[in-house]
Amino acid sequence: MAWVRRVRTASGATAVQIAESVQGHRRIVAHVGSAHTEAELGLLVEQARGLIDDAAQQALDLGVAPSPRRAELIAPTAAGGATQEGLFGQMPRRAPSTTTRRVGAPQVITTGSRVLFDILAEVYAGLGFAEVADDTFRDLVIARIVEPTSILDTGRVLAGLGVTAASEKTMRRTLLRCTGRSYRDEIARACFTHARGSGDVSLCLYDVTTLYFEAEKEDDLRKVGFSKERRVDPQVVVGLLVDRAGFPLEIGCFEGNKTETATILPIIEAFRARHQLPVEPGGMVVVADAGMLSAANLRDLDEAGLRFIVGSRLTKAPVDLESHFHWHGDAFVDGQIIDTLTPRDRRTGRSENSPKVKAEPVWNPNQHPGSWRAVWAYSTKRAVRDRRTLTLQENRAREVIAGEKPARTPRFVKVTNGSRALDEASLARAYRLVGLKGYVTNIPAGGAAAGEIIGDHDLWHVEQSFRMSKTDLRARPMFHHQRQSIEAHLTIVFTALAVAREIQNRTGLTIRNVVRQLRPLRSATIAINGTQQTFPPAVPADKQALLDALRQPAAKH
Repeated sequence: MAWVRRVRTASGATAVQIAESVQGHRRIVAHVGSAHTEAELGLLVEQARGLIDDAAQQALDLGVAPSPRRAELIAPTAAGGATQEGLFGQMPRRAPSTTTRRVGAPQVITTGSRVLFDILAEVYAGLGFAEVADDTFRDLVIARIVEPTSILDTGRVLAGLGVTAASEKTMRRTLLRCTGRSYRDEIARACFTHARGSGDVSLCLYDVTTLYFEAEKEDDLRKVGFSKERRVDPQVVVGLLVDRAGFPLEIGCFEGNKTETATILPIIEAFRARHQLPVEPGGMVVVADAGMLSAANLRDLDEAGLRFIVGSRLTKAPVDLESHFHWHGDAFVDGQIIDTLTPRDRRTGRSENSPKVKAEPVWNPNQHPGSWRAVWAYSTKRAVRDRRTLTLQENRAREVIAGEKPARTPRFVKVTNGSRALDEASLARAYRLVGLKGYVTNIPAGGAAAGEIIGDHDLWHVEQSFRMSKTDLRARPMFHHQRQSIEAHLTIVFTALAVAREIQNRTGLTIRNVVRQLRPLRSATIAINGTQQTFPPAVPADKQALLDALRQPAAKH
């Protein structure tokens, strides 16, 4: 004969089992489940009785949920094994009396990816961003990481994370508070503290990008300018300063028609003033690509007491390497580095490197006031890639000249009196310079070797941060039109980028990959007999390993 067995487990729950006697010995037929409350126990007992009555009997589904009885939990046993009397009481193995109250059917109230929200909130707080003391701002940042969308749709994203979102008006007021209370200053200070504690901020990388608006008219901020996306819409120019691992340190927004070279010094000065960094020899090094290369820019950075390493343009190589070409021709070996000079201003100055002297001069700011130090390196791998690119460009130019491809005039095509011809001189010059990469710096040879100038930085980190912000976080402020809301939006994106970068440093995974893995883990809030209980999801071993990695501080970079 089978009966319903209830037994106290080691975890403190009450297990419900179906047992039977076989030749005087008890045998467990089935384990129905474990209950932590009396309501849950009543449901499990009712389910077990139904299985005992007739597990295989067919029933007509009337769509009516059963109303099980309420049963008491089994009391915890004392040290000697006897059942304790008291709150629970000792339950005999007979059925409850008919006067026992019945339990209503459980109802799922809400479900949400609370695991994902909680882990993102932990990383957010671990970076020191909780100093902002604005939960709505934090929720906007987390929603931007999980699923970038408009303010109007952010409530849906937060509801999916199991969070009660603030109203739309409160979110919009948060954007006003973001600029009015200088949230960006607090976030930037926390980023600097974190970067200095986990890495090195003596070398910073800088780059700019453009974000366009689908607007017909310009205003004081959104203006038509040179677009990296080749658009003619009004835009803003955004400058981003990161550490050598790509962690964001400073962000700035400028008018859309502002040139790239005019943005670097304001960002650096704001960064240095915010953190009270002294002007001292051998201090901060700023690394930027060739887009920042201008005579005025380099002069201003040098006068501001900053060391710089700026990518040089390939068109400058014939002048900088004139001595090498004179004595050695255009022959290079893989890994060859040439430490030489480059004129500060080619329009007004002359080269201080004489091709009549075989040895390259060692740059000294006192001996060479009209020059900067230039370091050029040759890579066979880069040369192969450059030749492949030039071959494609040459083929395209020939097709345009032959009339096989109608298109705008490509590279290496010169137009004379309406007729097209191949620019043989430019093509030969380009082939001569394949494999070369140069940098201009004001760091003397005694301060850094030529190899350190070439290999002591990775500008792709700042480019990757821009890609993350523009694609994963959708930085383009397409739903904002006023300067105040645009600045607030960029502050949210800047904060979200810091959280995403920290997650990537801890796990080695992209933020999209982490969200994709953790978002399906959904908690459920269930109402049972008038009380609500939240049940966490079952976490697989691989997801648990990911959660453990996210809870560990990132290693120093």
